Amino acid sequence: MDPAKLHLELSLFAQRRLRPALPDAPRSDDARLRALEAEFLQAERAAVAADAAHAPDEPQAFVEWFESLRQIGPGQGDPLFPWLAERATLSQMRWFLAQEVAGEAGFDDLVALTQVRMPVRAKLELARNYWDEMGRGREAGMHGPLLAHLAQAVDAEADLRTTVWESLALANLLVGLAFDRRYAYHSVGALGVIELTAPGRVALVDRGLARLGVPRVARRYFTLHATLDVQHSAAWNREVLAPLVSEVPRAARAIAEGALMRLRAGARCFDRYRRELWRSEPAQLSELC
Repeated sequence: MDPAKLHLELSLFAQRRLRPALPDAPRSDDARLRALEAEFLQAERAAVAADAAHAPDEPQAFVEWFESLRQIGPGQGDPLFPWLAERATLSQMRWFLAQEVAGEAGFDDLVALTQVRMPVRAKLELARNYWDEMGRGREAGMHGPLLAHLAQAVDAEADLRTTVWESLALANLLVGLAFDRRYAYHSVGALGVIELTAPGRVALVDRGLARLGVPRVARRYFTLHATLDVQHSAAWNREVLAPLVSEVPRAARAIAEGALMRLRAGARCFDRYRRELWRSEPAQLSELC
């Protein structure tokens, strides 16, 4: 199936699955969509299996391998982000944010789904992470609405039908991993690697928004994640990854696959974003790559 059609269908399916409903809600197409999702997840897993096989299953060694992904993982150091910080116009930044908002899977909900029946130590850290995502009980501090407020402030209109399929695929990957308990450890890896690798990227986006005159209050989502995710990552590695690998050594391979699946999907997005944003400025591609 054409990837644009596939991921639009899966995105609409994900929205429907995550939204509260009543027993008479239509479900006639669920089996077909679940099969498509399973096929997609299996293909993404197969693409990283060989690299994930190198991850050690001793807890401390695994954490060291995981942390190395910050430097050597797919998509790390992508030239898109320095360009956003230093050169993007407001129109280009608006397009980038619209892609990101439309493809946002909801980190808080993904953590909530992933923590189900996890061992106590990991579950407690996931709960602390969730509480931060929820603004520690204050509506004004909830992270999801902060991103929505930024989108409104810069007029970045998110629409699934005008979002590149790579962004939709990234969200579909995260939702699929979090929903299926066979991929629970994969989801831990995917979410953990977001916390590990996001701070540098979001700091550059924040810098670009500041350069373009976006007020600090509107930029709070990116300003917050540039620092808070560093703390989250350290706690995630110590309280989630190491204990899970210690208790279930086979989980190391699954966590590694999930992390690499998420990084690979992100790298695919960055490449597509660059091609779209630099389409009219080909010189930038050779200069920054």
